[in-house]
Amino acid sequence: MKLIVDLQLATQSATPDENQVQHWAQTAFEASASPENSACEMEVSIRLVDTEESATLNQTYRNKTGPTNVLSFPFDAPPGITVNLLGDLVICAPVVQKEAQEQEKTEESHWAHMVVHGILHLQGYDHIEDNEAEIMEDLETQILTELGYPAPYEEN
Repeated sequence: MKLIVDLQLATQSATPDENQVQHWAQTAFEASASPENSACEMEVSIRLVDTEESATLNQTYRNKTGPTNVLSFPFDAPPGITVNLLGDLVICAPVVQKEAQEQEKTEESHWAHMVVHGILHLQGYDHIEDNEAEIMEDLETQILTELGYPAPYEEN
């Protein structure tokens, strides 16, 4: 099972390198792939943006003001169309950097968390209900631990 990452850089802020993003996304994909996705090669677009683009997309698609850390747009193919697209992620670099500082985490570990978090959303995981959040957070922690990063939801 392979995940092809189309990385788009639309930010002036510092970002992780393409190999890191590919590794984080691939690891999350392998840990969370549905049976139908695990047997084929899939593609995901990950766009790293500044606050203005994030805020515009957040307002347009979620009716929320201001930028957010990660937005996920799962691809749902129409009947009869077989395209192996997982979907799109939009990650706001300045928000990730700010959150890492506020949460006293390394930027690298928080970037890894946001990529993993987004891939899980594209695989159908959510955190709206408490029981869903617990399942998603446990899987995020498992994946990030496998990648060598600390558990993302523990207090420092």
